[in-house]
Amino acid sequence: MFTKTTLKDWESLVQKQLKTEGIYSILSKENLEGIEVKPYYDSSLKPLSNLPKVEESTHLVSLYHESAEENVFAFLLNQNVEDLTEKVIFVNNKDLADHISLDETNRYFSLIDVFSEDKNGEINQQLVKELLAKDFERNICIDVSLHQNSGATIIQQLTFALAKTKELTEIFGSEILNKIIFNVAAGGNYFFEIAKIRALKLIFNQFSKEFNLDEIPFIFAETSLRNKSKNDPENNLIRSTLELSAAMIGGADAVFSNDYKIENSDSVSEEISFKQQIVLAYESIINVFDDAGNGSYYIENITQQFTERSWQEFLKIEEEGGYCKLLKDGNIQEGIYESAIKEQNWVEEGKTKIIGVNLYPKLEKTKSAEEMYDKNEMKKVRLAEMFE
Repeated sequence: MFTKTTLKDWESLVQKQLKTEGIYSILSKENLEGIEVKPYYDSSLKPLSNLPKVEESTHLVSLYHESAEENVFAFLLNQNVEDLTEKVIFVNNKDLADHISLDETNRYFSLIDVFSEDKNGEINQQLVKELLAKDFERNICIDVSLHQNSGATIIQQLTFALAKTKELTEIFGSEILNKIIFNVAAGGNYFFEIAKIRALKLIFNQFSKEFNLDEIPFIFAETSLRNKSKNDPENNLIRSTLELSAAMIGGADAVFSNDYKIENSDSVSEEISFKQQIVLAYESIINVFDDAGNGSYYIENITQQFTERSWQEFLKIEEEGGYCKLLKDGNIQEGIYESAIKEQNWVEEGKTKIIGVNLYPKLEKTKSAEEMYDKNEMKKVRLAEMFE
């Protein structure tokens, strides 16, 4: 048996090593989410039960290539492909959804966002009805990947995901909940991203209980563009591998790796990007667990903080009229703008370090944070663009 190390034991050892009693002021680290992160955890105040996912194992999703048909079982399709059998197919554009030939041996999911993300602040209700009429397992996508890639905090992403869910239930009723698929982008803050996926499960399930349901969200996670660099594609590979790992450990139902080459991508770079998922799944076997982060005191703690904070922010949005109204008023865009500027400034100041961008950079800064963002518009912005 191991001797239990108490918090007092740990503090005494660190005080001795740092030669100071004020260890927490040294070890505490500010974060963009504004949540409390302690340097040491010895328990969880409110242990969470295992957070299940919809799929038995995480789907490893590839862009479609004919050469991959035999060995790949989940595809992201941009155009109709006939004679596919026993595949999981994610459809990501409306034209394809209108014309795709369905095979009864395949499973189909829609990644078509039905929200306008501009000041129109509208739900395309006709599109929702058309998609619901199709024989897909999950028909309606709520996309929060744009928010992440625009600079939204994790708490904002979770809040908007739930607020968009609420907008749909107000129009189409609670029966739409088991037709929803969330498309999220996994960023570079490893443990925070694990907690983000878990928190999305918790708040969605909590929301469904308002309708006497017990729903689990289907989560499609893709790698972020926000922390990728045009000049360092090899570093992008490392970053996206960690993002995929976080998504799988968090319990995503499907993962997709965007091409690690920002420019001059080709079939080889697409294949390498996909094979990151293969290595993680078959070398580490992390795609088969429901909730691999369960039981980690640190992950449990930050999961609960994200859950509580995002739920409170969701209630505020509802009090102010809901997601679509705030989008029309420009409040959503302005909130993301402020978060994005702060994150970009942290990169500029070196508080957030990105190797090859602001740590051992190849180029000097070429533009300011203010030049990169527009408070009236959500758009994908890579942090590295400041130095490119």
